[in-house]
Amino acid sequence: MNEKVNNLLNVQLNAELASYYIYLAMSAYFESQSLRGMAKWMRVQSEEEKKHADKIFNYLVERSIKVEFSPISAPIGDWKGALSVFEAALAHEKKITSMIYKIVELSASEKDFATNNFIQWYVAEQVEEESSTQTIVDQLKLVGEAKGGLMVIDHHLGKRE
Repeated sequence: MNEKVNNLLNVQLNAELASYYIYLAMSAYFESQSLRGMAKWMRVQSEEEKKHADKIFNYLVERSIKVEFSPISAPIGDWKGALSVFEAALAHEKKITSMIYKIVELSASEKDFATNNFIQWYVAEQVEEESSTQTIVDQLKLVGEAKGGLMVIDHHLGKRE
């Protein structure tokens, strides 16, 4: 496999692990605000990110590529409210999408068809990630400062499995 592709896959692995950390911090924030449904939604999201990292880790190992870990910075732990948290989550997902697209582009240009095929799962996954987070942002904007609306959204998000 091409060294440039290897490097980007390792960068992505570390980005997915950082995503796990970020969403866990968001879950902790919601717990501190007694928004347990949103806390659960973020906790489930953090576990999904860990699974994304595991999938890349397994692919690297399967291809006999050296796995390289980077330090993970401490995530922000305080936000201005539910909307600001979900807006930060959406911005983060868009950043992850752009990183994945770079792997798609590079693996195609380097004729690394196996990696290009592998990374397509992440392309589809990011469509779902951005869409679900955007929907929550939109709903939070609709309810504005209405506490009842916030509680309805919190209750709904707590049903995520």
